[in-house]
Order: sequence, then structure tokens, then C-alpha cells
Amino acid sequence: MVREKVRLRKSLPLALDWLVDIAMMKTESLSSEQNSHKLEHKYWKGAIKGEYSVATKTWDFFSPIWHTGQAIKALIMAIELEFLDREKYLNAAVECADFILKNQIWDKKNVDHGLILAFEDIAGIVNTSAILECLDGLFYLASATHKKIYQERALEAVKFVKNKLYLKGQGTFLDGYDYKNHKAIASYNYEPQEENHVGRPLNDDSIFLKAWYLTKDDEYAEIFWELCEKLIQDEYPPGNWIRYLPCNSYTGAIHPRHAYWWGRPFLKAYKERKEEKYLAIATRAADWYVKAIRKDGGLFRNTYIDFSSDSFGHATSGVACAIIFWLDMKRITGTKKYDALIKKCLNFCLKMQFTNPKDENLRGCILEKVLPPWTFKGSDASPYYIRDLGTIFFIQAAAKYLTFT
Repeated sequence: MVREKVRLRKSLPLALDWLVDIAMMKTESLSSEQNSHKLEHKYWKGAIKGEYSVATKTWDFFSPIWHTGQAIKALIMAIELEFLDREKYLNAAVECADFILKNQIWDKKNVDHGLILAFEDIAGIVNTSAILECLDGLFYLASATHKKIYQERALEAVKFVKNKLYLKGQGTFLDGYDYKNHKAIASYNYEPQEENHVGRPLNDDSIFLKAWYLTKDDEYAEIFWELCEKLIQDEYPPGNWIRYLPCNSYTGAIHPRHAYWWGRPFLKAYKERKEEKYLAIATRAADWYVKAIRKDGGLFRNTYIDFSSDSFGHATSGVACAIIFWLDMKRITGTKKYDALIKKCLNFCLKMQFTNPKDENLRGCILEKVLPPWTFKGSDASPYYIRDLGTIFFIQAAAKYLTFT
């Protein structure tokens, strides 16, 4: 493990500098960046540019609110390590948070007060999961800076989601919100024959349990436990939830971060109540990654129920999430069963880092995926495709590893 720590201490500053110096927007308006999904952000400074095509040398965005929130979390986790430039990365985290806060409706007279305009891939529609996934970064920043504004803003967003998008007693959230017409959007995540099901049980980062810790409002705790019960009912295959997007129940394709999003919160449930049923599900979800990881420590975006996979479309972010999950399993339960895989997968991530590229837009980032030749109609264009999440989750995984091992 010593060798990995030495390599990570060299790798982390490169990854952090890519995130802060290269991937983070420096201007309030777009310039050369594409906005292929027509996201309606009025203020862009501090946003993380999520997509980079090496073939065309162009930047684009996909759900920058939640990606930026996770970037804040990565930056705050990293600055706890004393060998890094705390001031630089903390200032960057504040700038990222400004992007989120400037895209939040903050007017108590407005019926949508507290709503964060977390657009993902549909112009004008706010994505519910994207709101929730950005919030942990704000909680981390509030703790690091001792500034209540970040906690207050995050809690108002939680309140909005609770009041406008949660289906009480059902353990699910409506998937989107049309902010111009002040209207929730029903789920499109279930097969047609299951029309009685609406929404998804979004338990990302155990946000509602954290909101309960901070407010002692029992409604938040009730939601967290309802979500857990719904997930217990809907688990399939073992350790995963193929019925929910972004999985595909028709093809059997399981998203590489799915077990992380839906399975990891059961560790919080187990820690809170010490009930073995919660640990059992968390273990099955962590073990799903054991079976999905390839021999070299990699992972494919489309991994199927039988653990076969496509040949292209790698997902290094999924590898990093597996590491985070396994480290949490070790920290909470004391298990050592994942130690060898943690080492293997960290080494895979390290091998995916660009340390001496000709294209300076790549310096320090972690390669997310390799595209198939047919993407560019058989040409010899570079198959490398960058997504910020590869680097963001790698930073979180590396920081957690260096902190807890």
C-alpha cells in the first residue's frame, strides 16, 4: 500500500490542477464551449466543463450543476491532506459553489424559492437527481469554511425537493421540474406494463438523512427510511436496481455508478440503526462491483446482468466509485475482503491519467472512456473521450484512501 500512496501523492495535484485550471469555467458567459443540450444557465463561472472530445478538441456540458457539486466535494476532501495547496483548492471550491448558488431561485416570494436549476439533458427541465447530487458538496464546503450560507442554501433545496417532488408514503420522487410552468414532471423510468409505478427512490449521498442530522426535522428522516424500504422491495439483480434509469431493463445494461448511488446509502442506514438487513444490501451492492470489475481493474459502462459487457464505452468513474464504496465498507465494518481490489483499481485509475500529453487540455485528467471506431465513421480520429466525473471521483477516491488507510 505504501507504493500506491507515493504514486497518489504525485497524481492528486495533477488531477486537482486539471479540475481547477483547465476544466473550470473562468468566464460568466460561454465562449468557445458547446452547449449541445441548450442548458439555460444565466451564469457559468465556476462550472465544471463536463465533456471534452479529444478528436474535435471541443468542450461541452452535461448536468454541470451536480458535476460541479461533486467537484466541490472532491476539492474539500483533498484539502484535508496537508501536502496539497489548501488555499488554491478551497478558493476554487468557493467559486464552484458560486455557480450553483447563482443558479438557485432565491426569493421567498417566489413559489419555487430554493429550487436549484439543475438542468441535465433536456432544455428547461430541472432534473431531480441532479439537484440532490450537488448538495453534498455544499455541505462539505459549509463545514470547511464555517459559513452557514452553503448549508442554508442546500437545506432550502432539500426542502423544495421534499415539498414539490417527493411522493410521500411511496418512497419515490418525480424525476423533473418544469420551472417556467411551475410543474413537476412525472417519471419515465419504468416499463410500460408497470404504469402504476411513478418516479425513483433517489437516495444519493444519503442527503435526507444528513438534512435530518442538521435540522432534526423528522420529515427528512421519514423520507430516508421510506427510500430505503422502497429500495429493499425493488432490488434486482442482487446489489443493484435495473428498473431505474440510467439502467436499461430492456437490454439488461446496468450503469457503472448505479450500485454506488443506490447501494452505498445502506451503509449509513446500517450505521444509524445497526440492523443487519441494511448491511446485507450494502454488501451485495459492493460485491456487485467485485464481479463487474475487469481483470485489469477497469469497468465498462454497459455491464449486463450476467456481468458480460460491451467492448467499448469504458467508465473509469465507476471504478473510482467502487473504490470509495469499498473503503467505506472497510471503515464501517472493518472488512479486509476488498483490499486487493482497491489496490488493483487505484492502479488502473493511475494508468488512465494523462501526465505528458500533447493536448494541454488533457494534462492531469483521468480518461473516462474509449469510443468505438464507428463513432467517427471509421476515421482515425482519437477515440479518447473525457468526462469530468472520471477525474472528480478519482480525486474523492484517492483522498479517502490517503485519509483512511
